[in-house]
Amino acid sequence: MRTPLSVVIGAGGTGGHIYPGLALADALRRAAPGAVISFVGTRRGLETELIPAAGYPLHTVDMIPFDPALGARRYLLPAALLKSAAQCRTVLRDQGAQVAVGMGGYPSAPVVLGARTAGLPCLIHESNAVPGRANQFAARLTPHIAVAFDTGHLPGAVTTGMPIAASLAALDREALRPAARRELQVPDGARLVLFNGGSLGAARLTEAALGLAERWRHRRDVHLLVKTGPAALDATRRALDGNPVARAVRYLDRMDLAYAAADLVVCRAGSATVAELATTGVPAVLVPYPHAPGDHQTHNARVLTDAGAGLLLADADTTADRLAALVEPLLADPARLAAMSGAATPGPHARAADLLAERVLALASRTAKEYAR
Repeated sequence: MRTPLSVVIGAGGTGGHIYPGLALADALRRAAPGAVISFVGTRRGLETELIPAAGYPLHTVDMIPFDPALGARRYLLPAALLKSAAQCRTVLRDQGAQVAVGMGGYPSAPVVLGARTAGLPCLIHESNAVPGRANQFAARLTPHIAVAFDTGHLPGAVTTGMPIAASLAALDREALRPAARRELQVPDGARLVLFNGGSLGAARLTEAALGLAERWRHRRDVHLLVKTGPAALDATRRALDGNPVARAVRYLDRMDLAYAAADLVVCRAGSATVAELATTGVPAVLVPYPHAPGDHQTHNARVLTDAGAGLLLADADTTADRLAALVEPLLADPARLAAMSGAATPGPHARAADLLAERVLALASRTAKEYAR
């Protein structure tokens, strides 16, 4: 009897690591129906919500972030890594895993170390233009490295692009646009500006959106959709009470609808967002998170801004007045918006999940052959 494919994926913390992991899991299921796919994360990240909701098992370990801001707690990192790696080794054994995958972020590091000590092959994927601390460590433990952007920071890496959801990889914005605008309650004739601060929201963007909503409250040709994340939703809705030009949501389950309906996106520059914008061709004002390690969000953003598909705005400059000065001329110039959309370079992102799945399957096949000897 043939043993089914079993893959354990380390992904957690924020959506920027979780969503690519889920896209890979879906691609593996398409390529190998019946495959056993499970995830490793921690109890503190969004993985506890997003991964089970997507229908995949989640095993939690006791890893802590690779973060200097932890202060004295950072000295606990080696012990936490060893303990979590042992926990991952148990998960790999119990799942009968043939291969492990680390999608970056601190929850994935113990998966890589656990696989190394268990003698299993492991592939890591780096989503950002500049590698994070976890993958800088993990890259020393495996020769199998894939990256979303070809920046040369990880020698020997293969550029597969950023795994994105199939609904975004195949998105036809124009075809979906009428239904998307109805679903998202965009008034007829209004241009939609989507504020997307990432899976946890961004206080700076939400504050600027509130200022624009007040500035534009009597306009009927523009509408704001503000994704706040869970922490700021109630306060944002109270601030917008009675303002017809804007609506706040905690989360967007259907980013294909959001991108199809939007005329412009104001967003952080996480790697998943940049890949999605490059693939779907939505014009953007990118506001990199200023405290990202290695300033990687600015490097991510330049993938779009250097191509002419987006504008870069520093976090400290992101006020309602500054945004209005950028956004109002864009919304009044459909030809410029169309040119920005056309300048987006999709690259390999639309096929990235399948390309990564092919590499995982090749490693799993190699493991199966070695066990058969």
